[in-house]
Amino acid sequence: MKITKKIISEEQIQERIIQLATEINKDYEGKNLIILGVLKGAFIAISDLAKNLNIDVSFEFMSISSYEGSESTGQIKIEKDLDVDIAGKNILIVEDIFDTGLTISSLIDILGSRNPESIQTMCMFVKPIENKIPVEIKYKGFEIGSEFVVGYGLDYMGKYRELPYLAELS
Repeated sequence: MKITKKIISEEQIQERIIQLATEINKDYEGKNLIILGVLKGAFIAISDLAKNLNIDVSFEFMSISSYEGSESTGQIKIEKDLDVDIAGKNILIVEDIFDTGLTISSLIDILGSRNPESIQTMCMFVKPIENKIPVEIKYKGFEIGSEFVVGYGLDYMGKYRELPYLAELS
């Protein structure tokens, strides 16, 4: 497998991150916010987002999976949970990609049972998958096609996450 074309440039991604940060700054002005990164894919987006936030914010991370090998189990498993109590807190889940909706909808259910003040979502890349679990994504980076993509946190067998752009792999 190799990169066949660049889909979204580094410049386009950085411009969109600034726009998203501006919206988040406005929406959470005067409020405490916990940005919850879903590992491993969201770490680059969170790093770039953090540089553009000017609100009271802290960062937490969870590691979850819904795969055994290359097959989806249809259920998520928490591999690393939160280190803090989120009761009464505003939570913004940041994900690298939204495709089937399984991971983020399950995570919203899990976090909702912990009594946060609010839960919102941000996904850098949103795929047009039919029959996906409906989830409202408040902050969307880019809508992309159904091709297999890597870069900006997305990987193929642990590789390509470091690319500052989004590319098709085939």
